[in-house]
Amino acid sequence: DVAWWYYQYQRDKIEDELEMTMVCHRPEGLEQLEAQTNFTKRELQVLYRGFKNECPSGVVNEETFKQIYAQFFPHGDASTYAHYLFNAFDTTQTGSVKFEDFVTALSILLRGTVHEKLRWTFNLYDINKDGYINKEEMIDIVKAIYDMMGKYTYPVLREDTPRQHVDVFFQKMDKNKDGIVTLDEFLESCQEDDNIMRSLQLFQNVM
Repeated sequence: DVAWWYYQYQRDKIEDELEMTMVCHRPEGLEQLEAQTNFTKRELQVLYRGFKNECPSGVVNEETFKQIYAQFFPHGDASTYAHYLFNAFDTTQTGSVKFEDFVTALSILLRGTVHEKLRWTFNLYDINKDGYINKEEMIDIVKAIYDMMGKYTYPVLREDTPRQHVDVFFQKMDKNKDGIVTLDEFLESCQEDDNIMRSLQLFQNVM
């Protein structure tokens, strides 16, 4: 009996280890991430511990991402915004976010230059990843942010508020009036208009 139990235990242990090697993702060397981001090795170790705590497999899928955001914004519906944000973090479009993806984005959002933050935000708004932002994409993101903040934050919000908000911004950004905003137009508009910059900083706070 003891021998049989020990055999079962060893077999299960080997299976578990096999499963772990298949499922778990080990990040690249922290030295490499330290060189690629604005975090110190110590900060990266702390971030990795937190990441592993939330996501033991070493990767986050979209569902987990939505659950995490739902905890932060209990009064609103964060699922749509979390979906867009997840796609911006998932730069390789694999359907999962590794620690490297997560920490690279975090580095830009927390410690990047204005230019880097704006490029990242442009990528978030460019939902279909065609290299441009159209008005509907911008409306979708802004509406998702309003939905996430919930009715307690915006008690007098009307249904058409996101569209009105975007109309003003889009008009300023679409310099050549061709119905789309390029990265250059986006960067130029944001850096020359304090109102746009302030709004984007407000939106970055919910990341």
